[in-house]
Amino acid sequence: MRRREFVTLVGGAAAWPIAAHAQQGERMRRIGALSSGGAVDDTETKTFLAAFRQELEQLGWTEGRNVQIDARFGQGDADRIRKYAAELVALAPDVIFSTGGAATELLTKMTRTVPIVFAVVPDPVGSGFVDSLSQPGGNATGFLQFEYSLSAKCGKFARLD
Repeated sequence: MRRREFVTLVGGAAAWPIAAHAQQGERMRRIGALSSGGAVDDTETKTFLAAFRQELEQLGWTEGRNVQIDARFGQGDADRIRKYAAELVALAPDVIFSTGGAATELLTKMTRTVPIVFAVVPDPVGSGFVDSLSQPGGNATGFLQFEYSLSAKCGKFARLD
C-alpha cells in the first residue's frame, strides 16, 4: 500500500463516525389512539386498525420506521377508559386520536398541550370539546359523520314501526 492510499484510507475511516452521526434517521413520531369501545381481539377493531395503518402508510408513516402507534380500547368500561386516557397522556405522544365521547371528554380534561383529533362524537361543541366546528380553538379538533341537528331526524327514521 502506498503512503497516499494509506492516508486516504485512514482519513476516510476517521471521518466515517462523524458522517454516520450526521446522518441520523427520522425522528420516531408517536400516535396515541383511544377508543371508548372496542377490544383488541374484536374483528371490527382489527379492521379499523388495519385501515388506520394503511392510510398512515400511504401518507409516508410506517409503523416501526418513523411512527409508533399506542392503541387502547376502553370496551365501554368507564374505569378502563380513564386508565387508558391517563396512560396515553403520560406517554406524551405527538397526537392522540380518540373515538367516542367518553374518551374525548377525558382526554380534553387531562391535557391542553397534546393535540387531540376526535371522531364519532355527536356534539363536540355542546360537550365542550371545541368552541365551534369552524374555529375549534384549544388542542382538540375532529370530524363528524353527520351534522348534529340531523341526529334527531336520523333517530326518527330509524324507529319505523
